[in-house]
Amino acid sequence: MTVDKVTNVPTVPIFGVRVSRLNMKDTLNVLIQAVESRRPHQVITANPIMVMAALEDPVYMSVMKQAELIVPDGTGVVWAANYVGHPVPERVAGFDLLHELLRAGENYHWKVYLLGSTSEVIQATAQRVHELYPGITVCGQRDGFFGSEEDEAVIAAIRKANPDLLFVARGADTQEPWIGKYKEQLGVPVMMGVGGSFDVISGRTKRAPKLFQKLRIEWLYRLLKEPSRYKRMLALPKFAVKVMREKENVTKV
Repeated sequence: MTVDKVTNVPTVPIFGVRVSRLNMKDTLNVLIQAVESRRPHQVITANPIMVMAALEDPVYMSVMKQAELIVPDGTGVVWAANYVGHPVPERVAGFDLLHELLRAGENYHWKVYLLGSTSEVIQATAQRVHELYPGITVCGQRDGFFGSEEDEAVIAAIRKANPDLLFVARGADTQEPWIGKYKEQLGVPVMMGVGGSFDVISGRTKRAPKLFQKLRIEWLYRLLKEPSRYKRMLALPKFAVKVMREKENVTKV
């Protein structure tokens, strides 16, 4: 076990990606302190697909290594940590962490900026957040369909809104690198990529049923709902095989 120098969080390295060993409650406490610090913190919700992508792409690996906090979102990451003898207490799902942050933020009257997905989904998400968490202020929102030539304007809008939380839903291959590239300019205390969370919050799609969640096979539900994801999902067995074959080297940095 190692301790992250930035957040003082105990971590376990999985193929060079330092994954937090905190449970949900302690993770939330760390992020509350992060908001109070006003210093930029990038939170990455790691799954096996992202770890495999990082192993294949040095730029993506650099983003992962420079993040202030990486939580074990994917069941496969939790399994890997347990398999190599450095167990994490529980899965810290990004969708649940998002809601925990909003719930806690009501006590502090935090402001949140929503970035990503389509205009229709982002509007519905903002309305739903307002209904669920009236103590939270949605201080800004915009869809995720913008190119690099618009980055400066997007950053300026976010800085002007001065949020405590920034949730970005643009897909793991885009949202993490974008946050990593601009986090100092953005200056938001807690910035987190949330993938398809806005689709679920807005009601456009449904989260996996409780049984799938309990059995830790939400990935299977998503695959059944979206068969086109199968190519991306091939990284899951590859990750498992790599962990088993290279057990002694998994935690080497």
